[in-house]
Amino acid sequence: QVQLVESGGGLVQPGGSLRLSCAASRSDVSFWRMGWYRQATGKQRELIGRITGSGTTNYADSVKGRFTISRVNAKNMVYLQMNTLKVEDTAVYYCWAGDYSNRDYWGQGTQVTVSS
Repeated sequence: QVQLVESGGGLVQPGGSLRLSCAASRSDVSFWRMGWYRQATGKQRELIGRITGSGTTNYADSVKGRFTISRVNAKNMVYLQMNTLKVEDTAVYYCWAGDYSNRDYWGQGTQVTVSS
């Protein structure tokens, strides 16, 4: 079993920045695909972006140019740097990992609120 633990959420003003972290409980997760999703109140969970074990990334159009996913495999960590935040970025943000059998693993989520 794999545990993913997010941290770094909170309240930020529009235009501000926030960095989320995700810690994985096993070192072999370093070779898996990982990424971030979010779910706003009353909406479906949506993909923000993913990163492969070698660092290749892809992003949803809504966050391209503003959000950056990175990872430090030696620390079993994945990060989401969020810049130029908008009110519509308010959501619960989830860390995700996908193993070689295409099983999904999720963190418990961290709340990000963008408000003045």
